[in-house]
Amino acid sequence: MQRRPVSANFKIVLVVLAMGIVIAVLFYTQTIVEKLQEREYVARDVYIQALDFIANGSSETGDYTFALDIVQGKIGQVDFPIMLTDDNLTPTSFRNIEIDSASMSDEEIVQFLSDERDRMAEVNPPVVVEYGDTVIFGYVFYDESDLVKELRLLPYIEILVAAMFILIGYIGFSYIKRSEQANIWVGMSKETAHQLGTPLSSLMGWLELLREQEDDPEAFRRTLNEMEKDLSRLNRIALRFSKIGSRPQLTEQNLMDTIRKSAEYYRRRTPQLGKKVEIIVPDIDAVSARYNSELLEWVFENLMKNALDAMESGDGHIEFTLKPGSRNVIIDVTDNGKGMDTRMKKDIFRPGYSTKKRGWGLGLSLARRIVQDYHDGKLFVHETSQGKGTTFRIILPT
Repeated sequence: MQRRPVSANFKIVLVVLAMGIVIAVLFYTQTIVEKLQEREYVARDVYIQALDFIANGSSETGDYTFALDIVQGKIGQVDFPIMLTDDNLTPTSFRNIEIDSASMSDEEIVQFLSDERDRMAEVNPPVVVEYGDTVIFGYVFYDESDLVKELRLLPYIEILVAAMFILIGYIGFSYIKRSEQANIWVGMSKETAHQLGTPLSSLMGWLELLREQEDDPEAFRRTLNEMEKDLSRLNRIALRFSKIGSRPQLTEQNLMDTIRKSAEYYRRRTPQLGKKVEIIVPDIDAVSARYNSELLEWVFENLMKNALDAMESGDGHIEFTLKPGSRNVIIDVTDNGKGMDTRMKKDIFRPGYSTKKRGWGLGLSLARRIVQDYHDGKLFVHETSQGKGTTFRIILPT
């Protein structure tokens, strides 16, 4: 079963998170709007009750002062537009409705108030103020406050912001993905040329020697043996690249054989690089694990190459340490090179990232993919210190 790419998972998480935030804020905003509306309904009811008291009361049974104070706005908070009309729907009084009376005629004012009345009737049905049980004293028209209207617009603004957030995130991750893919393609081509370059150069040299050794059968056979080794190396390289992109077959093998084989390859190669590096392998007969030998060899070679590049003085050592367990085996590859800043521990596995002037930043990224995606293991920087060296740790399940 193929795994979903990490970038795809991250995009899904980003969308789900954004939608969750929008839903939560929408719910919270709607709750606030409902509470404000309830408060306005209470103020409206008090206002209407005061009108009812005035319409139905008498000077002998009560004092109108308190009710008049409510209607006139001296008591209570009515911060939403409200209008009182007579039984013929003619506006008689209003509050919180702005009118430019200085530049409007009486006819224009009447028309403006009539339009406002009709508009408020579309928002909320008018409330009837009755005198007794049969005579209509008037009607109360009212609108929502500016605060409620602004809060009603808030969810749409939030949806727009969330959509922009998702769009910017998607564009950003798409750009990063394209950039990483470009780096991978460039890196793969250079890695291929690098992998093929050494055995091909050797074969060309052996071919020249063969021409000179036609009269020396013993030397001729030795040269043929070396050519066979280089051809075998080319075959292994082809196998490695053919396994990238497909699920490799994992078999139970002796991990020590693969480590010794990789170490021996670099022992022969380090003198040609002008470096005196000791590669230390533990004296352990066998450590069993399930893996693909061609790909894991590639991982060890990339880690040793990275260690060799970190040894600026030309001398040093690379040491393998194994810690077998019941569920996994831990492999540490330690060098005494220049080390690195701890802030770089995650970046060094990113495709295209390299601290070397001529590096292409693919070796460690490829090594991590082989360990994590193909072997269900882990590869990370266990310890590092500038000027002292670095330890890479591989954890393989057994």
